[in-house]
Amino acid sequence: MNERTTTRHTTTTPGTGYGRVSTETMRSIVSSHRHHRSFWQQLALIGPAFVAGAWQFGPGNLTTAVQAGSGYQYALIWVIVVSTILMIFLTDMAVRLGIKSPTSLISSIKDHLGGWVGVLAGIGVFLITLCFSVGNAVGSGLGLSMLIGGSPIMWTIICTAAVAALLLLRNVYRVVEKVLVVIVALMAIAFIASAFISNPDWSAAASGLLPAFPDGAWLLIVALVGTNFSINAAFYTAYGTKERGRTEADYHDVTIVDTIPGIVAPGVMTALVIVVAASVLGQTGEAAPTIVALAGIFEPLAGPIGSTVFALGFFGAAFSSMIANATAGGTMLSDGLGRGASSSSLTAKLVSAGILLFGVIVTLVFQTSPVQLIVVAQALTVFVAPILAALIILMANRITLMGDMRNTWWQNAAGVIGLLAVLGLSVRLFLTLIG
Repeated sequence: MNERTTTRHTTTTPGTGYGRVSTETMRSIVSSHRHHRSFWQQLALIGPAFVAGAWQFGPGNLTTAVQAGSGYQYALIWVIVVSTILMIFLTDMAVRLGIKSPTSLISSIKDHLGGWVGVLAGIGVFLITLCFSVGNAVGSGLGLSMLIGGSPIMWTIICTAAVAALLLLRNVYRVVEKVLVVIVALMAIAFIASAFISNPDWSAAASGLLPAFPDGAWLLIVALVGTNFSINAAFYTAYGTKERGRTEADYHDVTIVDTIPGIVAPGVMTALVIVVAASVLGQTGEAAPTIVALAGIFEPLAGPIGSTVFALGFFGAAFSSMIANATAGGTMLSDGLGRGASSSSLTAKLVSAGILLFGVIVTLVFQTSPVQLIVVAQALTVFVAPILAALIILMANRITLMGDMRNTWWQNAAGVIGLLAVLGLSVRLFLTLIG
């Protein structure tokens, strides 16, 4: 009798292979069931996306939103809604890239797309942070000048020196950051209260959800997209995700408690800023030209004290964004140049110092119209944003890197819409500037 030899496959997980569920998918399913979290454990996952959202909600965001409401009432609310939705998709891609990348995102870009592409990514983020540094420098100086008095330029220089010192003293920075987050949170509460106390026309606000392009609003639209569809903030989320050690088992909970609310929150706040500004300042039909005029949005809530509340929050948003902006720009350019993906590297610190210095120099040179300077600086970020958006989408589709976490068709569709949007706006801005 012939013996039959039975081959036993020991390299597959039971229930996988041979036309059934892949080993990688099965492990992901098993892992996700093993990591069922309580409510408080889910809250502990909050982090990188909220950091990106806080970075968005800086002085540039506040300035452009107040100008949108005061100059065009509710007509530009739709820009915030669309930008927020697209930002969620890009940030989600960055989160998945942070989970799957064995090293930093820029290092993975070098491995998959070529070394020069990684260098280009680092330079692109650096250029955007240069633009943001202008708004942060101007905003911190103006905010303290309103609070304490004195020259805004003097306070800009003092704030920049303080941030440079804090970047060296990380423990002190953590304490200061918490205080500033509280300040910004208080201003957010003030905006919510003002949105109801100022008695806006909510039906007119709802009509602002329909796309409209008022005459003369193109620069402001570009600036609103630049600060609310902040692709460099989405890009940096991959670094925060990697640093937090997030895994595939964490992805679902991270999406629910961090990615979506972390991006939606600043979008809602920005829309409320437009609503309040339209209700309080929009009757004139002219955009608020000065920081004092911007501060007028809190008068219905707190009377003369309203300007102090605005100045305190404006300074808090600018100062905290100045820290995050310089750190991110220094870290990612250092990574792009192959000098390390840590903010503590010498190259990262030198680049961070250069970003801070650039903000001060531009502020000194263009002092005459600080509000307009912030708007223009925010708008200029769209020239580089398409490059970063394209890189995020390309990397999120690399099957050798992403495996089962690569983009689906509908995630790609949303990403391409966002890419085309910023590309179109960059062309429009270029034509506006040369015209």
